[in-house]
Amino acid sequence: MNTESERLCPLNGNTVNWRRGWGPILILPSLTFVLFPPTWPPWGLMWALAVSLYAGCKWLTWRRTPVPQTPLWKHVGYLLFWPGLDAESFLKPCSRDQRRAFPSGDWVWASTKLLLGLAILFMGARQVPAEFSYLAGWVGMIGIVTTLHFGVFHLIACAWRSAGVDAQPLMNRPLASVSVSEFWGRRWNTAFRDLTNRFLFRPLIARWGASGSLVAGFAFSGLIHDLVISVPSRNGYGGPTLFFILQSLAILATRSRIGRRVGLRKGIRGWMFTAFTLLLPVGWLFHRSFIHEIVLPFMGVLRALE
Repeated sequence: MNTESERLCPLNGNTVNWRRGWGPILILPSLTFVLFPPTWPPWGLMWALAVSLYAGCKWLTWRRTPVPQTPLWKHVGYLLFWPGLDAESFLKPCSRDQRRAFPSGDWVWASTKLLLGLAILFMGARQVPAEFSYLAGWVGMIGIVTTLHFGVFHLIACAWRSAGVDAQPLMNRPLASVSVSEFWGRRWNTAFRDLTNRFLFRPLIARWGASGSLVAGFAFSGLIHDLVISVPSRNGYGGPTLFFILQSLAILATRSRIGRRVGLRKGIRGWMFTAFTLLLPVGWLFHRSFIHEIVLPFMGVLRALE
């Protein structure tokens, strides 16, 4: 039986050079700093870095996934029109049973989340008094995430799944998470999970063990978020990295003997510990400089503020 990690790192019987595909993920962000006009706003640099890193990750997953006899349109679709990073699942042939299993109600649910996100962004933020701009930025950021990750990306998944492609939604009811590991491993932004599981956790386990590879993987996630969040806002350096390292330590705590005895991975206790671990230090991840220098100006461009 294949394990989850084997599913995320398929080789299909072929040996793939581990160095293949890493070039763009290193070159594109560097070019962004070289080519980005200094007169552009910080939120422009943030989006440019995010897109360049994502493009590099997308290329890496595609280049390292040998899927023979896949039609060209699927390769183009994966590279340009699908936000996920599980190349094998997307590119492999899909059976008729999988196509029939697609729940049509997902279209309604995805559209509902899209409309909710737009309402939060363009209506909710305007209800916040002007003197509470930090709060307005948080409301707007929640609206943007709801619109994109929960709404638009889910609609794209619906379109691909209706065409018979195995494209699972990237957000899988994160509020239902009863453990920190379930939140990050199964429910929140599974695209990044697919990437880190395949190219960080698995390669590092043999050298550093499960705990060491876990902390290293989350530290890498923190550095990526520092690059995209702290560098454009020119402040808050290290906050995102500390946030993600704390998440890894919380996961190790839930797996400890005391954590298992207390029940930090199940039921209401697990849910409360997960919420506490995520929400209490979230200001390290999305710090004030990011809200004031990036989020609020971008909301102004979108005319989401009065």
